[in-house]
Amino acid sequence: MTTVQRVLNFSAGPAVLPVPVLEEIQRDMLGLPGVGMSILEVSHRSKAFEEILARTEADIRALAGVPAHYKLLFLQGGASTQFSMVPMNLLSPGGAADYIDSGSWAEKAYKEAKKIGNAKLAASSKADTYSHLPLQSELALTPNADYVHMTSNNTIEGTEYKVLPDVGDVPLVSDTSSNMFSKPIDVARHGLIYAGAQKNLGPSGVTLVIIREDLLTRSLAKKATLPTMLNYQVHAENTSLYNTPPSFSIYVVGLVMKWLLANGGLAAMAATNERKAGKLYAEIDRSGFYRGTAKKEDRSLMNVTFRLATEELEKKFVKESTAAGLDGLKGHRSVGGMRASIYNAFPESGVDTLVAFMREFERTNG
Repeated sequence: MTTVQRVLNFSAGPAVLPVPVLEEIQRDMLGLPGVGMSILEVSHRSKAFEEILARTEADIRALAGVPAHYKLLFLQGGASTQFSMVPMNLLSPGGAADYIDSGSWAEKAYKEAKKIGNAKLAASSKADTYSHLPLQSELALTPNADYVHMTSNNTIEGTEYKVLPDVGDVPLVSDTSSNMFSKPIDVARHGLIYAGAQKNLGPSGVTLVIIREDLLTRSLAKKATLPTMLNYQVHAENTSLYNTPPSFSIYVVGLVMKWLLANGGLAAMAATNERKAGKLYAEIDRSGFYRGTAKKEDRSLMNVTFRLATEELEKKFVKESTAAGLDGLKGHRSVGGMRASIYNAFPESGVDTLVAFMREFERTNG
């Protein structure tokens, strides 16, 4: 077998996957053990796939401590489709929903919800270029709102919630696409959680939704009017098999869950992620040659954003880092600068390599 020289993948997504997972996919691609067919060929109605789906759900429940009264849905369309599905299903006639605008994707979710119904802006840090998260004291929450929407980690701007906002008894809805399962998560504090898989969970193509069962009654009430494929209740009662699901993506998510459990679970993953990010932030703060863009108290463990003194220097940094096998460090096109995405599967040795590159770049360009 030809040995592949892998670069260090700092991309924000689709992102790095665990090497043992990639190797298992490679081993089983021609035929799943005991099945004789590739996962790409197996019917979603077969016993083999039903077992994969059930095992994946069971491992997610074990990993995150998901209470029994929550349903797990494996959907398509990415988090962007959830921007519409959430208000379509959860907004009641005459009701309102509050949105915390903490970053570019949070703003997109708010704008989509406004197309559906009465979405209100509870707080926003846009005026400060999303360099920090809105404070609890800044939240203007609607009494008896249908839900409050938040984005737990802002991929573009590099900020992350350390403590969930207090929304009282109102269901909290969280887009956790870029930090899902990077640390323990209190599912019971949420009404609904959703995440595109392509950061920490697996490949693109599947979106995980965890929804409290009582909220499904809102979807049930809209069954006659809501498009079938956009109704949570339909997917729940069909165990995510109403139509052909993204079977390969679900299979890989299952392998990643197995990998997470084998490596100590979410508490162990949090410790590793804190250590990895700590090394990188220490280098950013060391001399002033690099400048972090997010306020220190809100810095993300997943997406580390920083700038250099000039755009020309940043272009040189990207060019030379790419040539050195450090891929994907260019910041999002909307904000520029640098971004190192260091998700669960990103190796700590890769962070050490980046830190060494940054020191040498500073030495030759400072």
